[in-house]
Amino acid sequence: MAREPRIVRMTVQSPTPSTRLRQQALHALTLADPGAKQAAAHALQQTALSMDDTAIDAEASVICQPPTGGTLPGRPAYPRLVPPGDVPQRSPFTAQGLAALLHAIAHIEFNAINLALDAAWRFPGMPSAFYRDWLRVADEEALHFGLVRQELQALGHDYGDFDAHDGLWEMCVKTQDDVTARMALVPRTLEARGLDATPLIQARLRQVGTDAARRAIGVLDIILRDEIGHVAVGNRWYAWLCAQQGLAPVAHYRHLTRLHRAPRLRPPFNEEARLAAGFSRQELDVLMTSTIGTVSG
Repeated sequence: MAREPRIVRMTVQSPTPSTRLRQQALHALTLADPGAKQAAAHALQQTALSMDDTAIDAEASVICQPPTGGTLPGRPAYPRLVPPGDVPQRSPFTAQGLAALLHAIAHIEFNAINLALDAAWRFPGMPSAFYRDWLRVADEEALHFGLVRQELQALGHDYGDFDAHDGLWEMCVKTQDDVTARMALVPRTLEARGLDATPLIQARLRQVGTDAARRAIGVLDIILRDEIGHVAVGNRWYAWLCAQQGLAPVAHYRHLTRLHRAPRLRPPFNEEARLAAGFSRQELDVLMTSTIGTVSG
């Protein structure tokens, strides 16, 4: 049975956000209530658009400090986080199963807000375009979360009603001290898997054929369109960082996947979307033929 929609407040609040853009991104990351985090991401994008590059560059070297005693990211009390294998698999051909599928997508989008906000505050010394890119991504991920949550609520459920896992954030933690690894293994590896999975989910929903399923397909169209751009952000900054450090992107990517035990990627791959997101034809050929389950970068 669906729970009543809930508002969960943080027990430990971060300090009032400063005028610094990256400190505000950190403050937004600490927010536990999904609606508040969503609104903060939208507001941050408007703030970024109102600032010129000189102002953003002036604070790029500032080291931001998380609130003492707080945890990152801020989350509501639900969903309960369990190991990936403990998340039940349900058929979208039932009302409960469709709701569970939408909940899983909502959880991905909520985590994606956190991932983008974390990139914006955590890594000092990057060009202003880096912070602009990730705050735009956070804004779009917040839009996606709201769209999926709306469809979930239309089915009598809300975010938090089903168990979920924490795989995306776990890789965020693994790469917290290395911006190059973050770009390699979060947007262009884990999030790029969404480019592959979305068409398969949409095909299944077409078989379901209900009005709710058709609305979900439309929401996934928006998500896929925007996620191509988000993966492209990761590809662009990974390439830039490798160039700055004199690293060979292909060899370094393989090193990072082994070092951080990145999950193996399996076909089918959405070649059209991956090419649009900045993967080269050579990379995709390696991805398609690889027997060790890693992609070149």
